[in-house]
Amino acid sequence: MKVVLAQFNATVGDLTGNAGRIAQVARQAYADGARLVVAPELALCGYPPEDLLLRPAFMQACREVLLGLARELADCVGLHVVVGHPYQLGEQGDLRSKSHLVQMRLNAASVLHGGQVLATYCKRELPNYQVFDERRYFVSGRDLGLGPVVFEVDGLRVGLLICEDAWFDEPAQSALTAGAEVLCVLNASPFHTDKADERESRMSARARATGLPLLYAHLVGGQDEVVFDGASFAVDAAGRISARAASFAEEALAIEIGADRVPRGRIEPLPPMEQQVWQALVTGVRDYIGKNGFPGAIIGLSGGIDSALVLAVAVDALGADRVRTVMMPSPYTADISWLDARDMAARLGVRYDEIAIAPMFDAFRAALAPQFSGLPEDATEENLQARIRGTLLMALSNKSGWIVLTTGNKSEMATGYCTLYGDMAGGFAVIKDVAKTLVYRLAAWKNAQPTRRADGSSGPVIPERIITRPPSAELRPDQTDQDSLPPYEVLDAILARYMEDDQGIEAIVAAGYARADVEKVTRLIKLNEYKRRQAPVGIRITHRAFGRDWRYPITSKFRA
Repeated sequence: MKVVLAQFNATVGDLTGNAGRIAQVARQAYADGARLVVAPELALCGYPPEDLLLRPAFMQACREVLLGLARELADCVGLHVVVGHPYQLGEQGDLRSKSHLVQMRLNAASVLHGGQVLATYCKRELPNYQVFDERRYFVSGRDLGLGPVVFEVDGLRVGLLICEDAWFDEPAQSALTAGAEVLCVLNASPFHTDKADERESRMSARARATGLPLLYAHLVGGQDEVVFDGASFAVDAAGRISARAASFAEEALAIEIGADRVPRGRIEPLPPMEQQVWQALVTGVRDYIGKNGFPGAIIGLSGGIDSALVLAVAVDALGADRVRTVMMPSPYTADISWLDARDMAARLGVRYDEIAIAPMFDAFRAALAPQFSGLPEDATEENLQARIRGTLLMALSNKSGWIVLTTGNKSEMATGYCTLYGDMAGGFAVIKDVAKTLVYRLAAWKNAQPTRRADGSSGPVIPERIITRPPSAELRPDQTDQDSLPPYEVLDAILARYMEDDQGIEAIVAAGYARADVEKVTRLIKLNEYKRRQAPVGIRITHRAFGRDWRYPITSKFRA
């Protein structure tokens, strides 16, 4: 039997568009001889739909579009199409009561065949960690007494699972007991570094535990801060990878299951880590801007490595004609900064403008002089420069409709080395979850790739001096980041242990880090929660990002 895993880029709320894409893939697969097509988890409505699920009109529309999709494919005789969608049982309930939040609502997968819904499976394991909060929206199929779903296609009995179900023993064992000869898993599993390897390892273990081959249909594309990396795959009963789709690309992965019940197909290699992160950032930018209808992006180009990296990502995502850069030198901007910024813009062929902020900075200081009389200059004057730049960028955004991409990295967001209404002003934070040390690794990786520049030559797109010079905000004379922060390799290691892995201060000190550095970094993380709450949404690439993963109180006296 031929199976197609429909790895496609769904858009949340575009029910008609998503259904049309599933139908398109299904018809082509049918024409190519497939008799089973599997779309990802909640593919019909996009993932995650969040509080759209609480709207009765949304749930009703999902039902109507699902039934319409079944009717549309009725002429594909013998074809079975599995579609992930939200499913409502019974009445909505009293909207004056909190019970409506999870009133008989399930994360489901339906089998469409012969113009009808042949069967519907309801997810049993509901994740409620990291970016997931499915228990807010869904009840478990197990809690409602809904059993496994096993259906037959060309003599092969297929058991359905949805994402988290496959990470636990019981759902797969129930499918096996019900007669499944192959497991089919629908997924919408957000990307983070090392996640692809982890998925394949866990699914291989599940195949070995059940003695069944396993098909894994995964979503691809960006949705707000999360990105889905595709790489749908199949494993045989021994847990060996036997097919794999491309990462970060739409694809209809064709798999042949022979009489020996071994799935076989093309095996695309998994990219190295830096390439995966780069593709995640490019996907996140492309889909956030594209799906929200922005015509292009504006970047404040400083001559530093962070804005250089954001510019390179944006051009890969959108093309040079949809990216604009603005250099805004201050009295403290070194000549090499604007020279390097101008050089990089030329290499990539993007529009480049310069707006000197010195006259505006002088005007602000003059206006505030009576209020600041007798007080020394400090971070106030530094922040004024950043806020002038933020105002200029937002004015250009308002006038053009193009979105401002901010350039702050995770290390800066963690420690507050960023200015509210200044360099934090913008609509999308591209490297918000990329630590400074990873910024350097990504820049080196990008420069090592064969790249054609705007003038037709090939070579690095980021000038080498941007990578090698000491990082600086250039808001006072001879300033460098390390004037007030530990070395980034130390800062990032502490950040990873404390923020991403939940290690306490004493454990980090015991691991060999200086107590003064640990206490300083963790103190800054706590003090700057109020800033992060006001930061733009940004792309998640680690297993713990500031945003959906991180929900700490601003007001808190806990200090361990």
